[in-house]
Amino acid sequence: MNRLLHNELPQWETHEDVAVAEETEQLHNLIVWNDEVNTFDWVIESLVKVCGHNEHQAEQCALIIHNAGKYSVKRGTFDVLRPQAEALIEREIQATIDY
Repeated sequence: MNRLLHNELPQWETHEDVAVAEETEQLHNLIVWNDEVNTFDWVIESLVKVCGHNEHQAEQCALIIHNAGKYSVKRGTFDVLRPQAEALIEREIQATIDY
C-alpha cells in the first residue's frame, strides 16, 4: 500500500499546452461518371493505370459507376487528383473533382 509519510504531498507534473499550427490540405474526391460509350474493360484498365487501383478495386468501382451513375474512385488533395482526372479525361472517361 502506498502511504504518504511526514505530511508529504504528491508531486504533480505540469505541462504547458502549446498550440501547434498545422497546415492541412482539404481533401477532394475524384468522381468518375457513367456513360454509354466506354466498356467495363476500358474503365477498369484506366483505373488501374491512372489511379493505381488493383484489378479487384477497379472492377468494383466500374460496377458501382455503372449502377449508381457515378462514384468517387479516389480521395486526395487537389494537386494529386488533378493530373489523374486529366488523364482519365484524355482517355475519354468523364471525370470531375468534387470540392
